[in-house]
Parts: sequence; C-alpha cells; structure tokens
Amino acid sequence: MEKKLDLSVANYGSTRDEQYALAVLPWGATEPHNLHLPYLTDAILSHDVAVDAARITKDKFGFNVMVMPPMPLGAQNPGQRDLKFCVHFRQSTQMAVLTDIVSSLHNQGIDKLVIINGHGGNTFKGLIRDLAVDYPDVLIAASDWFKVLPAKQFFDNPGDHADELETSVMMHYHPELVNLDEAGKGDYNGFAAESLAEGVAWVPRNWNKVSTDTGIGNPALATPEKGAAYAAAVAECYANLFNDLVNGKIYLTD
Repeated sequence: MEKKLDLSVANYGSTRDEQYALAVLPWGATEPHNLHLPYLTDAILSHDVAVDAARITKDKFGFNVMVMPPMPLGAQNPGQRDLKFCVHFRQSTQMAVLTDIVSSLHNQGIDKLVIINGHGGNTFKGLIRDLAVDYPDVLIAASDWFKVLPAKQFFDNPGDHADELETSVMMHYHPELVNLDEAGKGDYNGFAAESLAEGVAWVPRNWNKVSTDTGIGNPALATPEKGAAYAAAVAECYANLFNDLVNGKIYLTD
C-alpha cells in the first residue's frame, strides 16, 4: 500500500493504473528545533501524519489519496534567519512552487488538494485565494496538523515550537532522531507590551529575544505514547476530511 499512497517512495509502476481522488501536500520549514530535533521537523511530521491519514482513508473509505513529497519551505521570523542553516522562503517563492504543483495536478485531472502544514510561520489563505482565480475548478484546503485537536487534551505542558507535542510525535515516528538529554528547556520570553500579549495586533517575534535554545515550551515530558495517540487522532480527522471533500460535503446545500 505504501508505494501507492506516498510519492516519496512510489514508482510509476505502482501508480499508473491507480485512480487518485485527492492529493495531499505536506509543508514544513528548514529551521532549528531546540537542540534535539532535526531542522526538517516540520516537513517530516506533516508528511508522516499525512501518510497515516492516507492509509486510514484507503482502509476506511476505499479510495486513494497521494501524499506528495514534503516541502521544506518555511517563512521565518527576524532572528531565526540569523541561526545557522535556517532558511527563509518568501511568500513569492512559496507561491511559485505551489502554483507549479497545482498546475501539474490540474493537468492530470486531480482537482482536490489538501495542504497539511507543520510550520507556524506559514500561511496559505492568500495564496489559495489567488490560485482560485486561475484555477476555479480546483479545491484547495489548508490545515495546521498541530492545531487539528487541542494539544492540552493529550499533553501536560505543550508550547509551540520543539515542545512536548512536536517532540512526542517525533519520538513516535522517528525515535532515532530524538535525544531528550540534548534538549534545552525551551524557556521563552513573551511580549512586554500588554496590547501585543493580548493579541490586539500581531508583529513577528524576534527569535533572538524570545528563546535561547530556539525552543518554545519544555519538551522534558515528551513520550512516544503521547505522540502516537495525538498523531493517530489527527490522522483520523484528516481521513474524514478527505472523504468529505471527495464526496462534495462542503456546504449545507450540498
């Protein structure tokens, strides 16, 4: 089944005679994740959750979705760009890549795409609205996998970067890539301005002033069991989403 549902390992022999109702595009970033997680954590985890969702979809609903290779193209905050090997990708770059993917899939008759995003700095609403002008018959949905279900229902002390959530899910999928003994505490500074802290307005956080180890949230309580439970629940939600989109269950009038 894996070669039919995951383009990172698929070959044409396994796909050419299959029908695909929907494509899934994992999207992440290239950035440090505290001292203990890979630079490509956001791309790796969005991909792994997407593949699990594709398997569930095939088993539960009987149709194929193809998970595309993960995109490590993340927009970065000031300060993050100063960190060694952290790469900032502009929205124009992301738009160019996404447009080429949508164009290619549309040419092949695949008119439904779900972006599963793993990086908090990415936003796709404007890109999708622009693509809807040129591809009005293509349905594109975007989702942050780490926000699908409330983190506090699964984790003791979730943060928002290289924290207990991300570390637990990475421990579930790739334990060989995690060594908690190397992790920093993920201590971070909030905004001194009360208006910014309350969300009256948004400004990008300067990472050099926010965190000393690039993490936001202590990963010390992370376990693979927590990660497995959260990833499985999120993948189930995505499988249900795929089924709704494929069956046209979008508006109350459908």
